[in-house]
Amino acid sequence: MGKYTARDIQVLEGLEPVRRRPGMYIGSTDVHGLHHLVAEIIDNSVDEALAGFAKNVWIYIHNDNKVTVIDDGRGIPVEKHPMAGKSALEVAMTYLHAGGKFGGGGYKVSGGLHGVGASAVNALSEWMSVEVKREGKLYSQNYKGGKPTSPVEQIEETKFPAQTTKVWKKVVSGTATCFSADKGIFSTVSLDPKTLGKQVRERAYLVAGLFFHIYDEREQTEKNFYFDGGIRSLVEDLNQNKQGLHRPIFIKKDTKDLGVEVAIQYNDSFTETVESFANVINTTEGGTHLTGFRIALTRAINDYARKIGAVKETEENLTGEDVREGLTAVVAIKTNSEKLEFEGQTKTKLGNAEIQPAVQTVVKEGLDTFFEENPGEARKVAEKVLLVAQARLAAKAAKEAVIRKSALEGMALPGKLADCQEKNPAGSELYIVEGDSAGGSAKQGRDRRFQAILPLGGKILNTERARLDKIIQFEEIKDLIIALGAGIGDTFNIDKVRYHRIILMTDADVDGEHIRTLLLTFFFRYMSLIIEKGYLYIAQPPLYKITVGKEAFYAYNDEEKESLLTGRQKAKTTKKEALGDGEDNAGVRKTQVNIQRYKGLGEMNPDQLWETTMNPENRILKRVDMEDATEADKVFNMLMGEEVPPRKKFIQTHAKYATLDV
Repeated sequence: MGKYTARDIQVLEGLEPVRRRPGMYIGSTDVHGLHHLVAEIIDNSVDEALAGFAKNVWIYIHNDNKVTVIDDGRGIPVEKHPMAGKSALEVAMTYLHAGGKFGGGGYKVSGGLHGVGASAVNALSEWMSVEVKREGKLYSQNYKGGKPTSPVEQIEETKFPAQTTKVWKKVVSGTATCFSADKGIFSTVSLDPKTLGKQVRERAYLVAGLFFHIYDEREQTEKNFYFDGGIRSLVEDLNQNKQGLHRPIFIKKDTKDLGVEVAIQYNDSFTETVESFANVINTTEGGTHLTGFRIALTRAINDYARKIGAVKETEENLTGEDVREGLTAVVAIKTNSEKLEFEGQTKTKLGNAEIQPAVQTVVKEGLDTFFEENPGEARKVAEKVLLVAQARLAAKAAKEAVIRKSALEGMALPGKLADCQEKNPAGSELYIVEGDSAGGSAKQGRDRRFQAILPLGGKILNTERARLDKIIQFEEIKDLIIALGAGIGDTFNIDKVRYHRIILMTDADVDGEHIRTLLLTFFFRYMSLIIEKGYLYIAQPPLYKITVGKEAFYAYNDEEKESLLTGRQKAKTTKKEALGDGEDNAGVRKTQVNIQRYKGLGEMNPDQLWETTMNPENRILKRVDMEDATEADKVFNMLMGEEVPPRKKFIQTHAKYATLDV
């Protein structure tokens, strides 16, 4: 065994740790990590706005995928740093944990917690250039792979891409950063305009009065974001396809160490949409600020309900589950960046223990005051929550009935379910199949060792428009819940799911698409962890069977069909044969071609269904992923909710892209 000595301890200097382990600093090296790079630079500009200086942020996506971010803040200092002996600009761009957010008075509030933002972006860029305007002078420095390729020097004219110069020349003071993500590190360097738009829109809501401008040269588009209403406007945006029950409740309180802003609006839906932020960073996993908010909301509504006699002294309190249904809220805190504690550099969960009671106190006091001063709107909230509580009790009784039914039958599975022999969920598949005919073929064609089949007798209930007590009473859904074995609602346990591949297999027509959407709605609303875990799939049955003589081929879309026909044409004519009927003018015998368009799964016999759609060696499965839960919520509510105008507008806008088989 070799000796373990001091020589074995590796010291990585400068930004080398970031290049060696990029995931530790930006989360991943896929498209999410790429967007994290851009967010880090944008947040430096946002910090200038929070400090009371910047009024505008300009973002350019260039044709070569370079990104430029410009602000009209104070500009990064360029004078020599007293400890490093180098320009402060170079220190900020090339030293980890260096910046104006560590107690030097540069920033009281910032999103750049660890001081690795700009330097991490620099480290993970093939090339980077920063220009600074301060006191009427223009300074510049260039970098490659995180290392300076030139000193910080004063220049006369900007060297940035031509498209940015018009704006940059008008800026009196500020910072402009242009970088190109390293293709050797990232799986893609092409930004997604929708994701970038969401990132910027969020920041525009959170920093009321800050103007964002996005220019995408690739698509020749310009977008601008500016909101005077702050997070109240964000709540209204999140509720755009829902019917709000009252005007947004807005609570704001600033103390020496903490600023709290909360906006709340109940709607007529059955789902909860809550966004939380800490120093403009979207804390997608919540944290102590969100916990404090939820505790305060539950207590405030309980206190008010008892005060007006809606809940008697002898009755149980309304639960957190009761007050969250139909709730849309935004919780945003701002505090000294030095004191902020996130779980990891990607800042998805707030960890400060002291923030929970502080937020809880502010929200409880704010709601108590609002309910007292606005009795009409307070009663609407109470009525909504009390109705939810009644439905919860009904749903509980219905769930217990399902459990009792299973227990009385010895935990028997639904009669329609053809279960598999494999008992390990990781190796088991469940096909949810449209129609008894296709279900029969699937049962005969499957590999019963690991494939289970559950036929559906038509369209299931639209779960977007129904509460859990009604949903559980629907026979087809009840069978599905029992077959999956993981419970439903607050009793759902992902560890008890009996299959780790749940595959939706419907016809390739309008009805099939509708059934698939109904199933997706159910899973998203009541078993979203199945989607998050990557357990939900969509089968891709073929659209065509092409028979050429004695040979048979399958095409899964029109393009594949044309490609198959074209390919066979070339191959056959090379052999002095042709596709078609009879003989051509040269007397060459043509091969008989037959094209069958499948209208439904039931038209395929068991062998064909196995070979094309169920055989792991040949089949095509699409996994259902959820990139953005808030956007998914909007889409499902728009497509499946009560409001007709948004759905009509969507259909009119996208009708030209539809391929209808009617």
